[in-house]
Amino acid sequence: MSRPRPTGFEHRLKAQALAAGFDLAGIATLGAPDTARQFDDWLAAGHHGEMSYLERGAELRRDSRRPVPGMVSALVVALNYGGTQPPGPVARYARFADYHRVMWDKLDALLAWVRGELGDVNGRSFVDSGPVLERDLAQRAGLGWFGKNTLLINPQLGSFFFLGALFLDVALMPDEPFATDHCGTCTRCLDACPTQAFVAPRVLDARRCVSYLTIELKGAHTPEQAAMIGDHLFGCDVCQEVCPWNAKFSRAATEPAFAPRAELVEPDVAAFAAMDDAEFKRRFGDTPLSRAKRVGLQRNAVTVSPMWAPPNADTRARRRAPSMPYLAF
Repeated sequence: MSRPRPTGFEHRLKAQALAAGFDLAGIATLGAPDTARQFDDWLAAGHHGEMSYLERGAELRRDSRRPVPGMVSALVVALNYGGTQPPGPVARYARFADYHRVMWDKLDALLAWVRGELGDVNGRSFVDSGPVLERDLAQRAGLGWFGKNTLLINPQLGSFFFLGALFLDVALMPDEPFATDHCGTCTRCLDACPTQAFVAPRVLDARRCVSYLTIELKGAHTPEQAAMIGDHLFGCDVCQEVCPWNAKFSRAATEPAFAPRAELVEPDVAAFAAMDDAEFKRRFGDTPLSRAKRVGLQRNAVTVSPMWAPPNADTRARRRAPSMPYLAF
């Protein structure tokens, strides 16, 4: 869209994003992502496993102008969720209320601000929920580089943050892309992965990733998968925990909604395995754990604690490699 913008609008838009609570903000022009070829190769290799939605939306992901016709620019934001929390069986991002709603509300408020400044503007918010390669957009907006663990790393924040984008039908002056790689010769994330899921630097085989095995995978775990999962109930932070950039720059979350719940920092595995759908929805329906559903969490709990099995549990989910020791929290 060619409508005139007030002088310094881009600077004020990013300042407004920071005032709304986001930790990083940058602007990118929509178009074909630089990583389109790598994404296609990743799908062709089958590294996405059962995540068929990635294949269904592949064509839209090949050009960020396609998901919403008419959009030309994106405000890309990051929101820190707290890399200073102690390690635990539940990944740090899942220990509080669902981040999607928190970020959508902030982005919707920013769209309202844009309309107040420019008039009738069309826009749409994306937070890990649409056919958009947000990590690519974030690099293009100057927010960081792709680490060897595939995550976006920012030199002042590390990688414990969520990404989101506000698409707009307004042509904005983009920021300079983040063009340098600061991983150097470090391979700590690759070496520390408990399942050796990285087939090469910046190439993750999701089928071996603990996060995939405890969240996206359906059905019972095989003995090999159970052995790989170890004591992880939901997700995994290992490749971030060992990153020197997180060791130096991670900081506590300031977003009130991201205050960790004690029952997710030190969860009672037996309680997870025993609860019914109603209790699961009441206690965790508003958290990222709902992604795996109660059945998935029960399966994970039985895998993590094979010596305990809930009443009526599917005994097939208790298969475990004979060499795997009993693990408890």
